[in-house]
Amino acid sequence: MPYLIGADLPKEPAGDRFRALLDRPEILRMPGAHLGIAGLLAKKHGFEALYLSGAAMSATMGLPDLGMITVEDVCFYIRQVARATGLPLLVDGDTGYGEALNVMHMVRAFEDAGAGAVHLEDQLLPKKCGHLNDKKLATVDEMCAKIAAARKARRHLYIIARTDAVASEGMEAGLARARRYLDAGADAIFPEALITPDMFREFASKMPGVKLLANMTEFGRTPFLTAEEFQEMGFSMVIWPVTHLRIAAKAWDQLYAQIARDGGAQNAVDRMQTRAELYETIGYFEYEELDASLVRTIIPQGIPQRS
Repeated sequence: MPYLIGADLPKEPAGDRFRALLDRPEILRMPGAHLGIAGLLAKKHGFEALYLSGAAMSATMGLPDLGMITVEDVCFYIRQVARATGLPLLVDGDTGYGEALNVMHMVRAFEDAGAGAVHLEDQLLPKKCGHLNDKKLATVDEMCAKIAAARKARRHLYIIARTDAVASEGMEAGLARARRYLDAGADAIFPEALITPDMFREFASKMPGVKLLANMTEFGRTPFLTAEEFQEMGFSMVIWPVTHLRIAAKAWDQLYAQIARDGGAQNAVDRMQTRAELYETIGYFEYEELDASLVRTIIPQGIPQRS
């Protein structure tokens, strides 16, 4: 059931609820869900926190993941998912949308929109997906200044520092950056684009006691690993950032091809969520009950056939 108003709303700040989930021994699993309906479906299957990917938000807007979207663009997605699900959200903060003051503005805006956590990366604009080539890195001092600014601005937001240094500077450089980022005020570390299980194990073994985030993205450099395998390697969190969008976009592509070919969607009905299933997902009847002036909807049964 979606969150509605009043008594249905969470009482604790989202950042506090995110920390509480991380205090448990099992790894925190966060599928990507940057739309309200996606968040509701993920929650239906037992997920207790969700991830909002910059790449997914950008692609939904028809843009590449090059740091082109704005703080307010992202807040639009945060607000809808936080309101629909009531779950704590980890949000992709890219490079912070600028320098220290911009980072502080981002932190306050994300908190106000309902986010529970954010990750900041040590790339320069225009940034690239962490699994692509030739990324440009900020200096350690520049990144530390952003982390310190985020820490100063936050009221409850959980701050994760992402480093893309391993791919271009090597494991030891990535670890050195991670330690500096923790000293600057990061709560956890996100080592991006590790490419073998041994690399994940090595990074975790050299960061004892530190909360670590793993990225299980498809078509990148990381082999398919399960949440349980990441936990065994020493990681506390795992995201599947763009998986939901990849599945949906493929389905949209197939649908539009089918309509173009068949002159309609009549042959795609077996792949559709029904009206009844949609209404159950979004809590349609619960909303109707909030307004006594509405006559309860009766869902049409079946689909009329041609005579």
